[in-house]
Amino acid sequence: MIFPKKTFALVSAALVVVLGTFAAPTSAQTAATPWELKPDTGYAYDKEGKTFSYKMGTSNAGELLKGAKKVPKGTLFFIGHNGQLYMRSGPYLEGDGKFKFGADH
Repeated sequence: MIFPKKTFALVSAALVVVLGTFAAPTSAQTAATPWELKPDTGYAYDKEGKTFSYKMGTSNAGELLKGAKKVPKGTLFFIGHNGQLYMRSGPYLEGDGKFKFGADH
């Protein structure tokens, strides 16, 4: 499956945030931090569950976009206990802005 640059960026950033979240202590909820996405960089999650980043060019951008889908706003990416990458659309924040699935719940 081929994804546009922004999708790669979002997935990779989600992985970084999620993996960092699981590595952090779970006794307290940390504040959300914005993703730092790099232009002209592709991000991949391979068949073995490893993540990679690639420097991208523009000569084959049209091919990259074929079959690609935009990631809907309001999508949460996370790694399950089984090590599998998941995505969930729908609310992930409480009314007060706290993460709905944080350690303090």
